[in-house]
Amino acid sequence: MYFNNTRHSANGLSNPGHFRPRPVLAIMHQEHSSAGHVGTWLTAHGFSLDIRRPRFGDPLPENLDGHVGAIMFGGPQSANDNDDFIRREIDWIGVALKEDKPFLGICLGAQMLALHLGAEVHTHRQALVERGYHPIQPTNQGKAAMDWPDRVYQWHEEGFTAPQTSVVLAEGQNFRNQAFRHGSAVALQFHPEITKSAIIRLASRSMSQALRPRACSASTHLVDHCHYGPRQRQWLGDFMEKWIGLGEPKSDPLPVAA
Repeated sequence: MYFNNTRHSANGLSNPGHFRPRPVLAIMHQEHSSAGHVGTWLTAHGFSLDIRRPRFGDPLPENLDGHVGAIMFGGPQSANDNDDFIRREIDWIGVALKEDKPFLGICLGAQMLALHLGAEVHTHRQALVERGYHPIQPTNQGKAAMDWPDRVYQWHEEGFTAPQTSVVLAEGQNFRNQAFRHGSAVALQFHPEITKSAIIRLASRSMSQALRPRACSASTHLVDHCHYGPRQRQWLGDFMEKWIGLGEPKSDPLPVAA
């Protein structure tokens, strides 16, 4: 197995009413960003969200003693930007890694994790982007971990190389590396948190973005979401159960890539 299936004791499921669940740190990059279906899953399973927006002055904790884990969400920025808050966030990822707490990077957050681990973040050499639902394929290691959806929701123009210390879990056609694991940290290039309302906002406000090479047309985003979204959300529930337990002692540790 490539994930530990043990549910984290802090979720309160095994002893409801006798344990006050600790929050999950949620790092966001826009004023009105939402945790979407990720947040819905966490709150439904007894966790709370401690939302921080360093871009707008929120501090990041010195340690994660008071948190179950941390999730770094996406945003319009590049992980290669020189903004102070981008550099601080990339450096801060070391806190979660050192403490072996569950860390999840989504899109921009995944690229920040890759940079922290010594990999590169780059645009496509043919200027391709991914907008809308695109196919992914799990690696053998990814298949051993869980079943994956055939298509996932994407909104990015940069990708990342795989850190040498990581195990790649899923790959794509245009941007090869779509998911990897490093210890108790997981990177996802795609957006499993996406909701119908978020897709409507993206498609309506970013029509020109949807016309770029390999981007799905804006009119197909919502149609595809109705078709592929339920499977992605089902996968997210399975994934979150495994991810939240990554901080537990593991009898089947994930092998480290050579």
